[in-house]
Amino acid sequence: MTKIYVIHENHEWTVHLFKRLDELNLPYEDWHLGEGMVDLTKTPPEGIFYNRMSASSHTRGHRYSPELAHAVLAWLEHNGRKVINGSRALQLEVSKVRQYLELEKYGIKTPKTLVAVGKKQLIEAAKAFEGKKFITKHNRAGKGLGVQLFHSFEALKAYVESDQFENSVDGITLIQQYIESPEKFITRCEFVNGKFLYAVRVDTSDGFELCPADACRIDDLFCPVGEETTVRPMFEIQEDFHDPIIEKYEQVLKANDIQVAGIEFIKDKEGNIYTYDINTNTNYNSDAEARSGKYGMLAVAKFLGEELAKLDNEAFV
Repeated sequence: MTKIYVIHENHEWTVHLFKRLDELNLPYEDWHLGEGMVDLTKTPPEGIFYNRMSASSHTRGHRYSPELAHAVLAWLEHNGRKVINGSRALQLEVSKVRQYLELEKYGIKTPKTLVAVGKKQLIEAAKAFEGKKFITKHNRAGKGLGVQLFHSFEALKAYVESDQFENSVDGITLIQQYIESPEKFITRCEFVNGKFLYAVRVDTSDGFELCPADACRIDDLFCPVGEETTVRPMFEIQEDFHDPIIEKYEQVLKANDIQVAGIEFIKDKEGNIYTYDINTNTNYNSDAEARSGKYGMLAVAKFLGEELAKLDNEAFV
């Protein structure tokens, strides 16, 4: 029997997907790649393979899971298997440099960014932003890891030369233009089957860690679960969101064979949109979805079921 195979390294981020697959009575198998092996002499099973490998795997003790996933995806694609978010998606997931270049290719504005390896080079690169606010971020990260705001070149230099400096897991640090928005929020656009699903407003007033997964919100001041609150929720799905940028995002996803993704942008005080992240291991916030009645993982599960049905129909032709 053909199945849906879910490739990942974090059980907390697959709970909702597996729940939806169960609800739809779809057969699936969990391929956790915290560690493992690939026998290239063997043929992969028949089915649909959904890649959910994350750039932040190293923060959960799975330093080489993306490398293992690259091997698994290459093996699957070599054998003609249907892969959702395949090798190209994973290449973008683990490299913001690749993301920005791909976005710019389709006329999508990204923040001015310099790439540096080495402390001396990082300090030198920061001179390009002297007199202006700027941020650092890791090339291979996720959840806003490694993102810090600096108001001066001297502050960056002091940080880099201190014991507090945290290098990116791939050694590449980005120094980036700080986009100041009149309101403290960013917008994340979700896509399933390469098509726009919904946009969510994310409050950034208390920091840069923007992972929408419920697991990321545990013990977080942003989510007073079970308590009455007048504070605006951190995550809010925007009803009737429309913007020409959506069409460009869909072009980028199609060109890179990405079916499921979240793309984030921010607007400056002039209303210019700057896009700064493509997340191919997208998660959804259950509180925001419950308020709106729109459910990302349900849409993903239905999409995977449709792809599995197509495969099964082809087998009988």
